[in-house]
Amino acid sequence: MKIKAFCSDIDGTLLNSVRDLSPRLKAVVADLPADFPVILASSRMPNAMRHLLHDMHRFPQPLISYNGGYVLSGDGEVLEDVSIPVDLVAKILRLTHKTDIHVSLYQGENWYEEKDDYWSQREVRHTKVSYTWMAGQEVLNLWSKNNSGAHKVMCMGESQEIAWLFGELHSEHSLDMHLYRSSDTYLEIAPRAISKATGLKKILDHYDFGMESVVAFGDNYNDIDLLQSVGWGVAVDNARMEVKAVANEITLPNKEDGVAAMLEKIRDSKFEINS
Repeated sequence: MKIKAFCSDIDGTLLNSVRDLSPRLKAVVADLPADFPVILASSRMPNAMRHLLHDMHRFPQPLISYNGGYVLSGDGEVLEDVSIPVDLVAKILRLTHKTDIHVSLYQGENWYEEKDDYWSQREVRHTKVSYTWMAGQEVLNLWSKNNSGAHKVMCMGESQEIAWLFGELHSEHSLDMHLYRSSDTYLEIAPRAISKATGLKKILDHYDFGMESVVAFGDNYNDIDLLQSVGWGVAVDNARMEVKAVANEITLPNKEDGVAAMLEKIRDSKFEINS
């Protein structure tokens, strides 16, 4: 199997213990051919991913943002645009109105917050992106006028309240929305129809090779479809057991440069993997 591109999740996979790109990773990426695609796939918004490409001296590259809901080519062309309808976003806001759950709304290049608190500032630190202040109802009004919706709704709060919200939404909308608990205190909500794998397929329509020539890395539930769909799926050792179960190979944990170690192995084998 000839590896012609790599696709990686970011948080818990590509980033190290200080949520940054390690010198080792940057070095092995620098060793890759100039035309070797480096594709990031994340629940993050595009601008929370671009700075990582700049750090690797690989900008521009295609981006799979919002878990595949908003996919961009290297030159910025929108290849996929699937959002949660406004009425479902409104329901999420109604359910959380009398709770302590913090709700962040994302659409395309925009991140909307209606309050500045621990949760919003934590996301600013982690993603290195600033938000736009706008009340939830105003965002809904804007999206209604523009005939758009949310590429992602992120709910953050105490674990019991997040579990309650997950149950409420899952019971009625499991066929409409993908509900992903990235941690006990986070619930990320995306359209059901998309995934990182569907996003990668959209990107590869513009290349002369397919999914079978890609190595992909991941650690969490939203990476399972991606790892199953490519030629070589690799789980970092800190991945959830369900992710490891579908992977072709398990590398070191993200805090020990697991992605870099695997890329070095691929580079040293001249991009050939014995499947």
